[in-house]
Amino acid sequence: MKREHFYKLSTEWTGNTGQGTSNYRTYERSHEIKVDGKAPIVASSDPSFRGDKTKHNPEELFLASLSSCHMLWYLHLCSDAGVVVESYVDHATGIMTETSDGGGHFTNVTLHPEVVVFHPSMIEKAETLHHEANKLCFIANSCNFPIDHQATCTSK
Repeated sequence: MKREHFYKLSTEWTGNTGQGTSNYRTYERSHEIKVDGKAPIVASSDPSFRGDKTKHNPEELFLASLSSCHMLWYLHLCSDAGVVVESYVDHATGIMTETSDGGGHFTNVTLHPEVVVFHPSMIEKAETLHHEANKLCFIANSCNFPIDHQATCTSK
C-alpha cells in the first residue's frame, strides 16, 4: 500500500508599505513561511525581482530542498551500507532561466557534496551511493530537469 505524507505551512506577505499593491514599485516582496512549532523563515524575492538581498528567496529554498533531501537519503544509505560519514557539506548550484513571457524555470542543479568518511576503504562505496540517493530523493524525483552531482570523498 502506498503511504501518503501531507505537509502544511503558511506563507504570509509582510511587505505592505501602506499602499498595498497599488503600484509594482510600492510594495516589498517580504514574506514569512511558517510551519507550526518551528521558527519562521523570513523570505523575499530574488534581488533581480525587487527583493531583499538579506532574506532567503524561493529559488534558494528550492535549491536547499534538493540539497538537503539528497544529503538525508545519502546519509541513510551510507548508514545502511556500513559507510561511516564523519562530515558532509554541499555547495549546491542551480540555473534558472527566464522565459520571454516573464516566467522561468530551473534548467539544471548541480550538487557538490564534500564527504569525509571514517576509513579509506569506505571511499569507493561512499562515492557510488550518491547515484542511489538521487534515485530515491523525493524532491529530485519531482523535477523535470537534470540534477547533476560532482561529489568528492576523502577519509580522515
